[in-house]
Amino acid sequence: MAASTWNLDKSHSGITFSVRHMMITNVRGSFNDFDASVSADPADLASLEASLTIDVNSIDTKDESRDGHLKSADFFNAEQFPQISFKKTALVSKGGEDYALTGDLTIAGVTKSVTLNTEISGPAKDPWGNTKFGVVADGVINRSEFGLSWNAALETGGFLVGDAIKIHIELEFAQA
Repeated sequence: MAASTWNLDKSHSGITFSVRHMMITNVRGSFNDFDASVSADPADLASLEASLTIDVNSIDTKDESRDGHLKSADFFNAEQFPQISFKKTALVSKGGEDYALTGDLTIAGVTKSVTLNTEISGPAKDPWGNTKFGVVADGVINRSEFGLSWNAALETGGFLVGDAIKIHIELEFAQA
């Protein structure tokens, strides 16, 4: 099979994250508006070309006040940097459906190379004859490395917001 274009199926995709709050629990959130571009030959995934863009203003932590703070210059500075982007630079097989996906992640104007543990499933035909494949990627980034360093010290020691952000991405693609 030659390389072909694959379209994101947004209704079967999602991007979520979690971060420690007050060193005792996790706050979870999602980005509701994102898009991905993929060109791939499922028989030769090493040649996969992929990029992802996320609308920062679509952040949703189920708290409008917190979402507003996250969009401010204290964190994402969505007015100046309205998008988060990821562009694949390498994909290394770890056996079976498991891969190490490396790419350039840009948040708030800062670009860093990150590697995500990734599972690529498919291709498979759905009941309507469409060819699809799925991608699940997980990783942890350090938010302060991207300039998102706002915090508040706690009386008991430690900080209000953790530095490690756990990322979970699930994407489904249909062959164009």
